[in-house]
Amino acid sequence: MAHAASVPVAVHLDHCIEPSDADLALECAFDSIMVDGSLFDEEQNISYVKSVVERAKARNITIEAELGRMQGNEVGLSATDLNAVWTDPDRAARFVQESGVHFLAPSFGNVHGPYPAGGAEKAWQIERLQRIYKALGDTTPLVLHGTHPLSDDMVRMAMANGMVKINENRTIRYGYHEFIEAECKSTDLIRVQEGAVEAYCKGVQRFMVDVFGSAGKA
Repeated sequence: MAHAASVPVAVHLDHCIEPSDADLALECAFDSIMVDGSLFDEEQNISYVKSVVERAKARNITIEAELGRMQGNEVGLSATDLNAVWTDPDRAARFVQESGVHFLAPSFGNVHGPYPAGGAEKAWQIERLQRIYKALGDTTPLVLHGTHPLSDDMVRMAMANGMVKINENRTIRYGYHEFIEAECKSTDLIRVQEGAVEAYCKGVQRFMVDVFGSAGKA
């Protein structure tokens, strides 16, 4: 369905933690796979990512990897001391070079799920992100995880510092849920479903046009 769309659409698999899952994903119709070796030590992470990159090349699949570890409330990810899991800017270039990864998802205080008191404005290590971007330049696009809740200005600041792929989920999904909660008791089920999908689509459109500036660039 995605590949039949009138504009380019990539089918992406996020947080592929187990090597066996990566093996299976390479046999599926994905355009992009996030190989999440953040549970491994750095050398094991490089080895894991490199093994997938080498096989993905023949299938024209791009690979995203995580250096450091983003914590939060995503399924399978437990909370921990953020200071211990931030990406080291001085090691980012080596990781990219040795693994051959196409996209890098850095950890700089961004978290999955709700941010602690003070929000992303307090949690993010902006200088760390800037140093990572400087170390890699524009040759390795960065990926932003941990976007809920996040102001439009924070998203734009991240984009100005190398973020090319922005993972949006929960913020957009809230519009879908809110419509269902408001209408489910008084509206026909089919209309509720249609309206919820429309609300979700409007959320996607707002980000694509007003925040990401993606309109007319397909």
